[in-house]
Amino acid sequence: MQPLCPVLIGRDDLLALADRRLGEVRAGAGHVLFLAGEAGIGKTRLLEAILARATAAGFAVRTIHAYPGDAEVAGGMLAGLDDPAEAEAEAKAEAVAEPTAEAAAEADGDPHRRRRLRTAALAGRIAACAADGPVLLALEDLHWADELTLDALERAARDIATTPLLIVGTYRTDELYPRAPTRAWRARLLNRRLAEEARLGRLPRSETAEMAARIAGAAVPEAVAATLYERSDGVPLHIEEFTGPCLRGDASLPDTLADAVLARAATLSPGARALADAASVIGRSFDLDLLHAMTSDAEGAVDAALRELEECAFVQPGGPLRYDFRHWLIREALHAGLSPLRRRDLHTRAARAAHRAGLRDAFISDQFERAGRPGEAYPHALTAAREAARLSAHREAAELYRRARRTTPACTPDAQRAAVLAELGGELVAVDDNEGAAEALTAAYELFRTLGADVDAAALVPDLAEARHRLGAGIDERDELLREALTLLGDTNTGATRARILAALSAAYMLDRCLDDSIEFGRRAQAVEADGETRINVDATLGAALVFGGMAEGWALMATAVEHATGARLEAEVSRGHRMIGCCASALVEYDRGLRVLREGYAFAERIERFNDRNYMAAHVGHVLWATGDWTGARRWAEQALADGRGDLGTRATALHVLGYLAIGTGDLDTAARILHEARILGEDIGELQRLSPAVWGLAELALHSGRPAEATAWCERGWELSEPSWDAAYLFPFVVTGVRAHLATGDTAAARTFLVKCEERLRYRMIPGTLPALDHARGLLDLAAGQTGRARAALAAASTGWDERHRFWEGVAALRDRARTAHRSRRPAEAATLTAEADRRTQAAGAFATAPLPPLSTVDSAPELLTAREAEVARHVATGATNRQIGAALFISPRTVATHIEHILPKLGASRRAEIAAWVSSSG
Repeated sequence: MQPLCPVLIGRDDLLALADRRLGEVRAGAGHVLFLAGEAGIGKTRLLEAILARATAAGFAVRTIHAYPGDAEVAGGMLAGLDDPAEAEAEAKAEAVAEPTAEAAAEADGDPHRRRRLRTAALAGRIAACAADGPVLLALEDLHWADELTLDALERAARDIATTPLLIVGTYRTDELYPRAPTRAWRARLLNRRLAEEARLGRLPRSETAEMAARIAGAAVPEAVAATLYERSDGVPLHIEEFTGPCLRGDASLPDTLADAVLARAATLSPGARALADAASVIGRSFDLDLLHAMTSDAEGAVDAALRELEECAFVQPGGPLRYDFRHWLIREALHAGLSPLRRRDLHTRAARAAHRAGLRDAFISDQFERAGRPGEAYPHALTAAREAARLSAHREAAELYRRARRTTPACTPDAQRAAVLAELGGELVAVDDNEGAAEALTAAYELFRTLGADVDAAALVPDLAEARHRLGAGIDERDELLREALTLLGDTNTGATRARILAALSAAYMLDRCLDDSIEFGRRAQAVEADGETRINVDATLGAALVFGGMAEGWALMATAVEHATGARLEAEVSRGHRMIGCCASALVEYDRGLRVLREGYAFAERIERFNDRNYMAAHVGHVLWATGDWTGARRWAEQALADGRGDLGTRATALHVLGYLAIGTGDLDTAARILHEARILGEDIGELQRLSPAVWGLAELALHSGRPAEATAWCERGWELSEPSWDAAYLFPFVVTGVRAHLATGDTAAARTFLVKCEERLRYRMIPGTLPALDHARGLLDLAAGQTGRARAALAAASTGWDERHRFWEGVAALRDRARTAHRSRRPAEAATLTAEADRRTQAAGAFATAPLPPLSTVDSAPELLTAREAEVARHVATGATNRQIGAALFISPRTVATHIEHILPKLGASRRAEIAAWVSSSG
């Protein structure tokens, strides 16, 4: 018999943590606890100890294992959770049935809705475990869990705060490779504090010796302990496997765990070894009926072999008529030790026995592929892939389609090959494997073209264009691809396909802010008969293009799209519609509309678990709150969006913009520079105006507030260049005031006027209401710089009113300060004081911060080019109260010449009488 350690060594701190959580759960506060570590580190052993404590504390205990095959079956890990007696029967089902009657009744709507209902039903099963008292639900090997199971667990984790349920899950950290579903899932739960993780480390030398002593039943010699520690590296499973050979002083110690396992297996009886080999091809867990069907042994012989394997610690009972290998590494060692022909024969037997037993196609296809029988694997892989796709289990479907592709028989017709490639490409788009999607869709497209199936080829192009866009393809490449698809359709009656291609063209040009082209394609798509989902998508895209193009009817079109999507239960389109309306309003200074729709959309996306949409809208809520002066709220929303939306570049870019702007306004200029440069680099990588331009504007404001006006003008000119090709106004308007102010601060009035003129052309072309106050504001700055205080006063007052009507805080406060300076120069000290006090009140209300001081307008403050040298002399004498005759006598010029100079001075300063000249001299020093 293989000696095992009778007690748990070195995990007292983790057992204490488990005891605290058990106590909290008994009091009604649910928890999720992860036990993480490398293979063999003792996660299962620790879990068993926690289960024993829970049982002693009166908890009901449920244990569920995940196996490698579960990753290919949506919800497979949770099958039978509601009724343990039926677990075995449900585990054999080819696919998970509709979880509840509600899900069956609500089967209409889009695939996302169906997937969400399944997720909710499974999460309900989890919560129902604790209906009759405290429960510990143990979930082993979550690194093999399918995405539907993970989604259900995440939903349950959000809802168990007041439920007497402790979920304890284990996973191998060495299996959390970058694209593993469990990796991102784990990060989400930990980041949102929905779960906590306990990492199991390797045992030190002293605890390795203690464990060996417990196994041996007596102290072990120091030399043996040293050898054991060196060979096992402190991994508990390795310690157990190596302790026997070390104590026996074997001349040839095994080099690896696999060697140790195979050495022990060599001592088994022939029947037990043959049964272990057969079980190893099934997996970590194996069904007794399936195992028996693979062999020709009598039931008594199978029972005897199982008893021997259990006594030798190779396997252990895992449920009614089910056994588990004691550890996955033991199973791997036995499987790897099979000779190639023996392995092939056993996999063939497993596949055929599973097929006769009606087990799921995913398992059967895997066994046939491992047996080297691709022709038999292919139909099962394809059936399983399509079932997963029907359940919106996109990652599982993608893996199964890949298997179908690998195992496609040579005699398969090209039309069927192309169809499988197309289906694979669609699933890869859904899971953001854009390189794989582009490759599969391109292959399918070319194959359809070869077959003359041009309509089928054209239908693939919208997904192909999207995948290529995510890989960095520019508008020219996507335009060529989509226009070629339209050509392939010719005059055929393909309304839905034609509409989708035109909608894809509209979306492509809208993203690149080529609005006129986007609107044209959107109108054409609207004119084509199409299904409801396509029409809704078209209307939402066209509506966004219209509002960016300055056409207000776009708002109503987007709102109608949301209404229709809601009525049709197309949840993905409802969420997308909220996202588009809210984010358009955020960019177009429609903040009342934006905040309302974004908050509604955020709540909706949260409810239906569209987390990408939710996170993106959260970032835009942060932007609207920054823009309207709620800086405390803006920081909270932006930081949350950044934490939750790490994998989405659009969300990250927008959140960084907000945090960078906040850092400027609070005077933390070093932080602002770091954040905004990161956002700029990200925007350049994405290559879209809406990602890059806001970062560039932030850098322009940063330079201006850091006393570097020349650098600010360079950033503003860069902002103009970004918007110029598409005649954009939405992202150009912030640069207008910043650019004019920066040029004036360098003393270049002519450049300031030129910048305003070229920006005004774009803003007047689009006539987006929220952008127009920038023109009055910039014009007021130019008038102030020219000494035209009367005109400056009127223009800045109009700008101030415009900003306030739109609740634009940043420029609104700046306009108040600019008006205060104008009032000061106009000898209106009370008005200046009132305006300054209002600006200060708003800055304090925004979050108790102090806005950085506005840079000086050098042409106003020193004014060397406002007046000639002689005019300046005359003005100084006017300020003393001297008459024209007295001034002429002092300057040796005639009174008539003095009068002429004063006539020139008055309009230059925007003054109407001598007293205003005197006031200007006094204010300018």
